[in-house]
Amino acid sequence: MEHADDAAVYLVAPDLAVVQTVDYITPVVDDPYTYGAVAAANAISDVYAMGVRPLFALNLVNFPVDTLPLSVLGEILRGGADKAAEAGVVIAGGHSIEDPEPKYGMAVTGVAHPEAIVRNKGARPGDALVLTKPLGVGIITTALRAGKASPEAQAAAIAVMTTLNRGAAEAMVEVGVHAGTDVTGFGLLGHLREMLTASGVGARVHAKAVPTLEAVWPLAEELIAPNGTLRNRESLREVVTWGEGVSLPTQLVLCDAQTSGGLLIAVAPEQREALLAALRQRGTLAAAVIGEVVEAEAGHIFVEL
Repeated sequence: MEHADDAAVYLVAPDLAVVQTVDYITPVVDDPYTYGAVAAANAISDVYAMGVRPLFALNLVNFPVDTLPLSVLGEILRGGADKAAEAGVVIAGGHSIEDPEPKYGMAVTGVAHPEAIVRNKGARPGDALVLTKPLGVGIITTALRAGKASPEAQAAAIAVMTTLNRGAAEAMVEVGVHAGTDVTGFGLLGHLREMLTASGVGARVHAKAVPTLEAVWPLAEELIAPNGTLRNRESLREVVTWGEGVSLPTQLVLCDAQTSGGLLIAVAPEQREALLAALRQRGTLAAAVIGEVVEAEAGHIFVEL
């Protein structure tokens, strides 16, 4: 708990640890099947963020049975089941309650050798920071609800949110890294701050090197952003130094609250190219060096163009 790791780890034996996490979300898209798939990928991501193989999951369902047909719930669960099957995860049961607003997610359990688990603590000065998915889904899904995003923008955001972090996790473990986490509700800079604080270091981020969805930029220029993104930016006020020329739209994108975002990895400079090659071999959506860890006040981030 003291370092805000992505999942709980319980040591069963010297060579076996059980890893447990839980996450569920409100709908981010209108299509129930897609919503279920996004929610499942998002829940499983916290296990992948620690380099762990997920084994089974329990469904968590809140649903308004009096106002929506059960066929909608069936599609949500089908989307979740298909995404879990893609991850090799068995859905072993679950629990549901009546709720005016739909909510869906999973409690996910995985196993790993204790020494193979990747924590968000351990980044060192000189490490490269690598990101495995583009940013922007929070702003795009908010624009969709306001009728201001194109079908192409929606499709791009869905492609990001439904992509599992399995390949990124496998690459991370294969190569060996110092620290890792996934980028979700606190945005890129918020989750980076957690990693840096736990590790007692700072970081420099190169904004132009950060992969983003092309469709996010006209929306960010209109200052369209979810409340979570705005809160993220405000909460980082004391720990982020914005360099000259880093515009407000760029700040919003770097703070954008993500659903089922990519992995953020701190890797030793001598292992950087091996990690990038392993990520590309597995077809991750991005394999981008976005900055480096530096000696600085714990948790401080310098953002430059």
